[in-house]
Amino acid sequence: MIKVGIVGGTGYTGVELLRLLALHPQVSLRVITSRADAGTAVSQMFPSLRGFVDLLFVHPDEAHLEQCDLVFFATPNGIAMQQARVLLDAGVRVIDLAAEFRLQDITSWEKWYGMTHACPDLVAEAVYGLPEINREQIKSARLIANPGCYPTAVQLGFLPLLEAGVIEVGSLIADAKSGVSGAGRKAEIPALFAEAGDNFKAYGVAGHRHLPEIRQGLAFVTGGDVGLTFVPHLTPLIRGIHATLYGKLTRDVDLQALFEQRYSNEPFVDVLPAGSHPETRSVRGSNRCRLAVHRPQGGDTVVVLSVIDNLVKGAAGQAVQNMNIMFDLPENTALNIVPLLP
Repeated sequence: MIKVGIVGGTGYTGVELLRLLALHPQVSLRVITSRADAGTAVSQMFPSLRGFVDLLFVHPDEAHLEQCDLVFFATPNGIAMQQARVLLDAGVRVIDLAAEFRLQDITSWEKWYGMTHACPDLVAEAVYGLPEINREQIKSARLIANPGCYPTAVQLGFLPLLEAGVIEVGSLIADAKSGVSGAGRKAEIPALFAEAGDNFKAYGVAGHRHLPEIRQGLAFVTGGDVGLTFVPHLTPLIRGIHATLYGKLTRDVDLQALFEQRYSNEPFVDVLPAGSHPETRSVRGSNRCRLAVHRPQGGDTVVVLSVIDNLVKGAAGQAVQNMNIMFDLPENTALNIVPLLP
């Protein structure tokens, strides 16, 4: 059994990790931390977990995380980088669901996240946890930087086109929409029901923290810089991301075959039949990304539609997928979940 600890178990990604790990046949949940709610039963805060998780939240100073085999950080930015080194030195493997280890350029990270990085030397070691690209590196990794939600949807959509070299890399567009759970479980005016309900708006047009992460991932595929316009939007949904991606074709190609072949062996990427329009509700609660590729009016513009659940494939589910790979388990263990409908 894999002895697992979770740091920061009271947020949306934390409870999603608990939901997935509670029924994982190879996981023993040992400790879940919270400073503010230490001593509170997990099932008291999250009644959905009653009968599945019989643990109390523990203060981080009393958690003994060094006794775990793996620790997930489901914390705000700035926490994992303070604790990762001690755990790694103790032989504990780490998966960070925040952004501390995603960007290889430390200066860029400090600019976008507004803080000094506490362990920049570990960034070079960290493996970016997008299995569809880095599966082999993930297998032997000690430290995983779990991708962001928008970056997961966008990269999976552009990946086949960039690998095949069939689109211009200087003028990519990602028009993406997210549900309010992407902002986390905290009291903020923009996420209030009366603010977000019956409303739709763009934000971060001048620059969003996920922009450099997406650019870095796409540049890794192309071997050079990419030009990307990324515009996120907030929608009156709880869960879900829908990314509409645009690129200009440089040559004729069978787009449907290209996507189907690229993802034929990927357990969590579903390429829909030609002409399809994936819906966010078709992936709700699951670790699946559904894609559809279009060429409107047979022109030179390719449009990719990519949908994920931002809390699962965009966060906790992908983290569990990475854990399965790291410990040589079937990749779909505890993740073969039928999406919820309605």
